[in-house]
Amino acid sequence: MFKSLLEKYASPFALRRMGIMGMNKRNISYISRYNPRRLYPLVDNKLKTKQIALDAGVTVPELVGVIEFQHQVSHLWELVKDWPGFCIKPAKGSGGKGIVVIERHDRTNFVKPSGKVETIGDLERHISNILAGLFSLGGKPDVALIEALINFDDVFEGFSYEGVPDTRVIVFKGFPVMAMMRLSTDASDGKANLHQGAVGVGLDINTGRAIRAVQFNLPIRYHPDTGRDLLELKVPYWEELLSLSSSCYEMSGLGYIGTDMVLDKQKGPMLLELNARPGLAIQTANAAGLVPRLRKIEKLGKKITMSPEERVAFSRREFATEA
Repeated sequence: MFKSLLEKYASPFALRRMGIMGMNKRNISYISRYNPRRLYPLVDNKLKTKQIALDAGVTVPELVGVIEFQHQVSHLWELVKDWPGFCIKPAKGSGGKGIVVIERHDRTNFVKPSGKVETIGDLERHISNILAGLFSLGGKPDVALIEALINFDDVFEGFSYEGVPDTRVIVFKGFPVMAMMRLSTDASDGKANLHQGAVGVGLDINTGRAIRAVQFNLPIRYHPDTGRDLLELKVPYWEELLSLSSSCYEMSGLGYIGTDMVLDKQKGPMLLELNARPGLAIQTANAAGLVPRLRKIEKLGKKITMSPEERVAFSRREFATEA
């Protein structure tokens, strides 16, 4: 339905009337206005994000180690030998590029979620590429983070294929305004990246229930690999997850951010990373525009004294999709 509307009303005027936010408006009216550039390094570098999150008491995946220099690459085995599974990430990467997930190993064979086997030499070469800036923003030299695996909650069984599902929440001035869950597929190589073929499921901001699902911007009902009915999805600990997302406003100082959350079986909601330039596909997943919700927050004035919990209550009341 949403796609047909976009095809029927293709003019910029019609899109504005529907409240759809384009890239220029996002960049000029929200990112440039509400995100001080001096704070970008806090979110463009996953290691710095992790540090400020820990300082703020926000739960994040456990850090196994950091490799900063080429001479440290040969120490990889010492870092990971006692961990049954782990994840290697470029600190300054984006869009899931350069992330390698190892689900298990027998000290010789390191098995990815897809079943592909890597050697320690393969992983060392990958880390060398990370250090050289192959996956970083602007190709700048980078560092490699090794994190413990997330044990995603069993409630998501069948909703994601060979990867950990995450929840993207757009937070404006501390108010969660729109959310979706990103589910990995065979096409996305087990990564929760919509551009690579992951499924985006729009979520009711009040309940955390699925309201719509898309893949490659087209509506779908069932997961392409598992056959699971995507409209059955409901995110548990929803209020806690939203409060955690909301608190990232105070933590980062950024007014317009995308918070990527995961749900660990033992630890509950955790912050995976922050994005100071969140994409716009969340509107397609929700069949709704961001602009009306953002304007409603702006009408509250410049000085908002609500706590994260009060902001969450406001958003759940004002932006609920279900009756």
